[in-house]
Amino acid sequence: MTIEIFAIFASIVLLMYFAYKGVSILILAPALACITVLCSVDSSLLASYTEIFMKKLGGFTATYLPIFMLSAIFGKVVEVTGSAKVIANSVTRFVGKEHAVMSVILSCAIMTYGGISLFVVVFAVYPIASELFRSSNLPKRFIPAAIAIGAFTFTMTALPGTPAIQNIIPGSYFGTNTFAAPGIGLIASLLMLFLGYGWISCKIRKAISRGEKYRSEDKKSATIGRVVHYKANHVAAAFVPVVAVILLNFICSKYIFPNVGGSMLNPAKYGNVDLKSVISNWAIITALFCAIFLSVAFNYKKFKTLKRFLKVLNEGIESSFAPIFNTASVVGYGAVINSLSAFNIIKNFIIGINAGVPTVSIAIATGVLAGITGSASGGMIIALDSLAKTYMEMAAASGIDPELIHRIVAISSGSLDTLPHNGAVITLLAICKLTHKESYKDIFIVSLLVPVIVTAAIIIIGACFGSF
Repeated sequence: MTIEIFAIFASIVLLMYFAYKGVSILILAPALACITVLCSVDSSLLASYTEIFMKKLGGFTATYLPIFMLSAIFGKVVEVTGSAKVIANSVTRFVGKEHAVMSVILSCAIMTYGGISLFVVVFAVYPIASELFRSSNLPKRFIPAAIAIGAFTFTMTALPGTPAIQNIIPGSYFGTNTFAAPGIGLIASLLMLFLGYGWISCKIRKAISRGEKYRSEDKKSATIGRVVHYKANHVAAAFVPVVAVILLNFICSKYIFPNVGGSMLNPAKYGNVDLKSVISNWAIITALFCAIFLSVAFNYKKFKTLKRFLKVLNEGIESSFAPIFNTASVVGYGAVINSLSAFNIIKNFIIGINAGVPTVSIAIATGVLAGITGSASGGMIIALDSLAKTYMEMAAASGIDPELIHRIVAISSGSLDTLPHNGAVITLLAICKLTHKESYKDIFIVSLLVPVIVTAAIIIIGACFGSF
């Protein structure tokens, strides 16, 4: 069993190392999963590959491929029609050209707080971020970190009411809701926002002082160094589809699909699918399809010919394949590791960590498990399945509000999860056409180290002032 435990940790370290070095996760994930299985005495190599890795990979792909494809098409349409350029310049005018980084962060934050998946946000915001950084002549390698601040941190785990799954899951264990500990959540959000923004701003200033600029080979825009004033109809054509994604996703998920009735999911035909389990996917698919239609309708003259339009669709679809299969491979890898008997020993050891304070213990367990699995929600579920009842009892005995536990669990899940093998990190870098070597260090600071610091801060604040 010692060898199996060593093999698990070795495979995780190797996955992170080689992912950082730029080796394809499509090769790394199955190879390392299989090598780890070979070190296990009670697991079959071929069965683990075909029945666990491939099934999990296929399940993730089947569930999210439509979202990835529509997101990529939307991002491509926004880019090709010039809407990204319009939005970039409009945001720059409003916030100020010197605040391009904050513009990117706020754009991501608005969309993710509106309930849009972070994968969708990355696809949609990257063209906008690229235009903002290009027009301000800022180094491109900082775009992933700016997007990560807005999409992977405070709007995912801390901001009260955020519809992210990481903020929804704890409620079913603690009897709380997404607005749990709103005061603590707001403090945590502000800390993550400004600590992350401060880091990136400082790094960009140092890079510029060394003469670093936006990649010269990517400078194709005629708007470099200046802000263009667009007509109102151009601005509307650019912003309406983006706003439509947020509004339609909210309306469909809250009012339309929940009221259609489960009878439309014929048990015999669709396999007893629960309506609640598909609402979120249906809502974002509908919203993205409508947004693409609106963007094309507003800008149809820019496509000129059907051939040009079909080319844009093909390019968008093709650009979605690498991100989804990279992410799905990590999901498959995590499933294989989780299936090994040795992993139960590791899990039980982590869960058994007791720092004497429930909030500290559950934060450590959630964060470490999220790091091992490379998934905030995955690590959270593993921790809560085993810990929730125990910590609720400990919290009651210590007079700790369950809402504080909720908020600490949510925030700690979004800390160590963004190690190099994290699916969202891999997707983000793939979409930005950058490598771990170029951009991961800053992603690490803003989406891992900062949340760890903030988690410690709110534990201390909660211990001193309780939940508020």
